[in-house]
Amino acid sequence: MRTSLTILLTLSLLCGCAVGPDYQRPAYPAPENFRGQGPGIPTRPDEVSFGDLNWFEVFKDPQLQELIRIALKENYDVQIAAQRVLQAREIVVIQRSFLFPSVNLGGQMESIRTSERGFTPGIPRTERLAGLVFGDLSWEIDFFGRIRRATEAARAEFFASEENRNFVIQTLVTDLARAYIELRALDQQLEISNRTVKVREESLKLVKARFDYGWDSLTPVLMTENLVYGARSVVPDLKRAIEQKENQISVLLGGNPGPIARGKSLLEQDLTVTIPPGLTSSLLERRPDIRFAEQTLVAANARIGEAKALLFPNIRITGASGWESAALKSLFTGPASFWDLVVPGITQPIFQAGRLRAGVRVAEAVQQEALLTYKKSIQQAFREVSDSLVGVRMLKEVRLESGKQVKALSQQTDLAYQRYYGGVTPYLEVLDSDRQLFESELRLTQDRANELLAVIALYRALGGGWQTQDNSVTSQR
Repeated sequence: MRTSLTILLTLSLLCGCAVGPDYQRPAYPAPENFRGQGPGIPTRPDEVSFGDLNWFEVFKDPQLQELIRIALKENYDVQIAAQRVLQAREIVVIQRSFLFPSVNLGGQMESIRTSERGFTPGIPRTERLAGLVFGDLSWEIDFFGRIRRATEAARAEFFASEENRNFVIQTLVTDLARAYIELRALDQQLEISNRTVKVREESLKLVKARFDYGWDSLTPVLMTENLVYGARSVVPDLKRAIEQKENQISVLLGGNPGPIARGKSLLEQDLTVTIPPGLTSSLLERRPDIRFAEQTLVAANARIGEAKALLFPNIRITGASGWESAALKSLFTGPASFWDLVVPGITQPIFQAGRLRAGVRVAEAVQQEALLTYKKSIQQAFREVSDSLVGVRMLKEVRLESGKQVKALSQQTDLAYQRYYGGVTPYLEVLDSDRQLFESELRLTQDRANELLAVIALYRALGGGWQTQDNSVTSQR
């Protein structure tokens, strides 16, 4: 027995080698700067990146912040992701448990009656046997690291599930912010449309009065009615879009479709980019989707070692000890005890029809796929940042020019009305100016919203949005 224990300890100490490649982060040629940087977006790398800010530091509307807090607690996608994290964590515990011996406790009482006409004819008799096994031992010695590689893979998959949860949170926060900005833009467009309808209805009264007094023909009346109907037709479509947007936000909040409380107007939203995008190398550490892809690569790399270890001998220690007796009263006496220890039991695969080596090739192909996916996610991240940076800059210019156009058309429309009522110009000039002003006001509202949406896209592209005041807000306790 002492010799067997010595062999067991020796084997356990030898479990130090693990076949398969050790993980090393692949090199990727990151650019020195983000393309798209320009005036209005500082580039000093010594300052914190825009993506490092917490979402409540970026979105300053108190009502939007409250909606995000509700969504982080109630959204089903976040809750599902949190449950997947718990599953992956317990899988690590399960996989790691195979590194240790498995000991079971068992007992039985057996009663046997022999047949008088069986293979051993004679007087039938009844025998009873009682047994208790408290040391049913089974232990696979992880000499070639199969279990350790599997545990490494499970641990990486657990980290990947955490990064997936962070990605879900990031997507939820930014999608909710986008939907809220789009809702406030629709609200402003509805306000502009209602105001335009009232203005045109007042104009219609004046034009009809001029017609009734014989000062003008019927043509201006029909033209003004056409303007009124055109403005009115926009209102129900905007109401439809608003209600559908509220339904979208309600679902993001984890509730049924319903009205959404508003905070600051579109013009009051403060989402200016006043800090640099940061170093390109830090993007790999900040974006959850890139970290998820890397952890998936770590797991795939470990699976190669797990598959290769199956090519080597399986070394297992088995044993049992306990008591066995034909009489229950003498079960725990000295002569009734027994033990059995097999050290070691070795199984070497000889012929598997290529199954094990094919498993290694499959694992290597999966690892290469994960590597390519990792590099592709980095490439996509740099593109998203560059697209967002140029979007922030150019859409700001678009909004500024649209504002100048609205101001000019507003003055032009006022002057056209004055000239018409003064009998200097035909009503066609008023009609054209009013139509252009209405369209430009709606377009300016959309341009303002697009500028804010570009800032949100930049924040997300830089890896922001998953940071929370309480990082355990979605944890299931």
